[in-house]
Amino acid sequence: MTGLRRQLSLLGTAPGFRLLFLSTLGSSLGTLLATVALVVDIKDRTNSGSWVSVLLIVEFLPAVAVGLALGPLLDRISRRGLMIVSDLVRAGVFFTLPFANTAGQIVALAGIAGLATGFFRPAVYAGLPNLVDEHELARANSLIQTSENVSWTVAPIIGGALVAASGPHLAYWLNGASFLVSALLLLRIPATKLQGALAVSRGHLRDLRDGFARVIRTRPLLTVLVVWTIALGAVASTQTAQVFLAKDAFHAGDFGYGLIFGFIGLGLAIGSFGAGGWLERWPVGNVYSGSILLQAVGVAAAAVAPNVWVSLPCFVLAGIGNGTAVVCNSLLVQRGAPDTIRGRVFTVIMSVNYAVYGLGFVVAGPLTDRVGPRWVFGGVGIVLAGTAVVAYALARGAEQGLERTAEAEAA
Repeated sequence: MTGLRRQLSLLGTAPGFRLLFLSTLGSSLGTLLATVALVVDIKDRTNSGSWVSVLLIVEFLPAVAVGLALGPLLDRISRRGLMIVSDLVRAGVFFTLPFANTAGQIVALAGIAGLATGFFRPAVYAGLPNLVDEHELARANSLIQTSENVSWTVAPIIGGALVAASGPHLAYWLNGASFLVSALLLLRIPATKLQGALAVSRGHLRDLRDGFARVIRTRPLLTVLVVWTIALGAVASTQTAQVFLAKDAFHAGDFGYGLIFGFIGLGLAIGSFGAGGWLERWPVGNVYSGSILLQAVGVAAAAVAPNVWVSLPCFVLAGIGNGTAVVCNSLLVQRGAPDTIRGRVFTVIMSVNYAVYGLGFVVAGPLTDRVGPRWVFGGVGIVLAGTAVVAYALARGAEQGLERTAEAEAA
C-alpha cells in the first residue's frame, strides 16, 4: 500500500502531469471503446476479413508516415497546440462516423484519426519529462502506461456491451466527446510546461536527418530502436495466431479468446504499474532485458499449455513483461534525447517499430496457416528470448550513454 500511495502521489504533487494523465486516460478509454465499434461496423457491413485488416492497418500506418516525413514538427511548433489540434481532428472524425454510408468512408475516416494519433502519442511522451522532476520520470511513465493498459482491459468490454445494445453509433459519439474533454484538459497546461524553447529549423530534410542521426549515434535510443522493433514484429505474429490458439488448439471458442485478451491486459496493467518502482531500484537496462525475457517465457509456455485455463497465467506473465518493457522504452528515449529534438526522435523510433509491426501481421497469417498457432507461439518465444539477450548486451552501455548525454547537454 505504501508503494501504491507513493506511485499515485505524483497525481497530487504535479498538476501539469495530472492534467496530461487525465487527458490520455479519457482519450484511451474512448479510443479502445470505439475500436470495437469500428471493427463490428466494418464486419457487419462487409463480412470481409480483408476489410477488417485494412481498418486495423490504417489505425497505425499513418504513424509510420509521421515519423518518416513529419517528425520535426513536434519540436518546431507547440506540442500542446499540436496535441489539442489532434484531439479536435479525432473528435470531428468520430462525430462524422455515424453519418458514414460505406465501409470505404469508415476506413478513410479511421485513417485520418490514425494520422492525428501519430502526432498525439509522441507529443505526449516528448513533453512528459518537462512536467515532472527527473527522479519522478519513471513513475510518471508508469502511470501513463498503466492508464492505457487499464483502458485496454476495460474499454473493449464496455464497447462490446454498448455495440450489442445499441449499435456502433453511441460508441462513436462517446469517443468524440472524450477527445473534446481531452482537449479542454490540455488547454489548462501552460504551453511552456510541455516544451522549452522551440527548435530552430535547419531545413525540413536536415531536421529529419538530425533525428535519424541522433537515434543511431545514441546508445539508449539505438537500444530501443533495435530491441523493440524485433520484439514488436514478433508480438504481431502472436496477435494474429492468438485467435487460432484459443479456438483451434485449446477448443475454447470465442469466450476463451476473450479470456486470453483480458488476461494479457491484466498483465500489461500490472507490468506498467510495477515498472515505476522497479526502475527506481534497478538499472533500466537490467529491467528492460528482464522484462523481455519474462515475455518470452510467458509466450513459450502458452505454446505448450494443454488448455486455455493453464495458458492464462502464461499470458499474464507475457503481459507483465510487455507492460514493463514499454515503460523502459519511454524512459530510455526521454533520457537519451534533449527536449529540442525529443519529438522527432520519438517519431523516428515509433515509425520503424510500427513498420515492422505491420510486416509481422503480413507474415503471420500465412505462417499460422502453414505451421499452426502453437509453433508460431513457440517460435516467437525463442525470438523474444534472443531479443532479451540483445537488449542486455545493448543496454549494458545505455546507463553510461545516458550519463554522457546528460554531461554533453549540460556543457
